[in-house]
Amino acid sequence: MHIKIMNDDAVFRALADKSRRLLLDRLRRRNGQTLSELSDGLEMTRQAVTKHLVLLEEANLVSTVRRGREKHHYLNAAPINDIAERWIMRYEQDRVNALADLKRALEDAPVEPETSVTELLPPLVTKRPAPTTAADVGALKV
Repeated sequence: MHIKIMNDDAVFRALADKSRRLLLDRLRRRNGQTLSELSDGLEMTRQAVTKHLVLLEEANLVSTVRRGREKHHYLNAAPINDIAERWIMRYEQDRVNALADLKRALEDAPVEPETSVTELLPPLVTKRPAPTTAADVGALKV
């Protein structure tokens, strides 16, 4: 089994193709398949499947083990998990923190009968007025 250093570009390129995602899904359902097993029932030639598998191997999404004359393919989900941690969870953390701040603010604030909910919200989650002109849109900071 060969272990390679992950390259985000190679992983994104590999995942961009529907046929390669289908091969990964088949390996997820049943790991350790041979080329014949992976090709069975697909509307592409074995040569096309081989080319897709090479790209998946280069992206470290698939590893192989030789058993006699057969080459068995195994899913390596680690690069997908690394991408999720780097590209998805990082952006999700701000939302989780904002919700935790909101929860704390709502639980800690004394509620008067005349108090509106927007008065209890922390500054991060208060609603800004919608821009009405092009100048207003340009003035928004993201």
